Amino acid sequence: MNVIEFGDCRDTMRRWAAEGIKAQMCVTSPPYFGLRDYGHAGQIGLEPTPDQYITAMVEVFRCVRDVLADDGTLWLNIGDSYAAQRGGTHMPAQTVSGGVSGKGDERAFRGMGDEKRGAAHRNASAIGLKHKDLIGIPWMLAFALRADGWYLRQDIIWHKPNPMPESVRDRCTKAHEYIFLLSKSEKYYFDAEAIKEGAKTAPASRNKAAEGYHADYPKGERFSAGERVWGADGKRNKRSVWDVALRPYKGAHFATFPPALIEPCILAGSKPGDIVLDPFMGSGTTAQVSIQHGRQYIGCELNPEYATLQQERINSSSKTEQNLELF
Repeated sequence: MNVIEFGDCRDTMRRWAAEGIKAQMCVTSPPYFGLRDYGHAGQIGLEPTPDQYITAMVEVFRCVRDVLADDGTLWLNIGDSYAAQRGGTHMPAQTVSGGVSGKGDERAFRGMGDEKRGAAHRNASAIGLKHKDLIGIPWMLAFALRADGWYLRQDIIWHKPNPMPESVRDRCTKAHEYIFLLSKSEKYYFDAEAIKEGAKTAPASRNKAAEGYHADYPKGERFSAGERVWGADGKRNKRSVWDVALRPYKGAHFATFPPALIEPCILAGSKPGDIVLDPFMGSGTTAQVSIQHGRQYIGCELNPEYATLQQERINSSSKTEQNLELF
């Protein structure tokens, strides 16, 4: 299909569901709680409380589920934040190490005037939090989606080798975020072969009968001490900690995936020709990576000013002519 529509993603996806449009998978990073005012009515992320934010997100992903194939998956990247008190005003502090390679930063957020912060002002005590409390947004959202009917299959750790520096002195610098793998049904499409990684050492002999052993090291294959790999192809199942460095992006957008972060999601969750959904398309990285791997894309974006960024990324990702429909 290769379509990005502008407007509230909930309205767009409800129409797509009514039209019978189906995506094989969804990979996305929604606006983080209390982080940035994008200046659009109906935006998600500046709800007065974490609970209201979670409620809005559950609604969004209900719409996603209605568009997904029955064996489809959702790959959800989400960061956390802290409750803080500054100058008598409680507000979440930006502590996601630059977010998805730059979801704004604390200095930029702190420098906004009151008219830009808007609903981002929070009274931590009024929502049951203390100054310096970690809010726990990722797991709040994961558990809420599970309660709403999603299968919560895995928490993947995105480890950032080059995190944004923090001036904190009473905790560690944040260098990770979560990617949650959720599915619509108990059985779902997942191509483990497509994302296998190089094996380095043999498993302990006592683990050979463990569940999942043969997925990592196929039966009948032998470990070569010289090559330090196990199996004829030297591959093993991909692990749940992904090392992906942040990448600078010159476009005027504060939330871009590193393409390497979502590449394994798309490879594992879809086949060539399948449709990949991103309800928060932003600068168009999901569309870019989908095209590079022979997939189609559909997406939503609230801010029409990102159309130019999306077109640039989509054009640069393909050696053949690609047409982006804008509504």
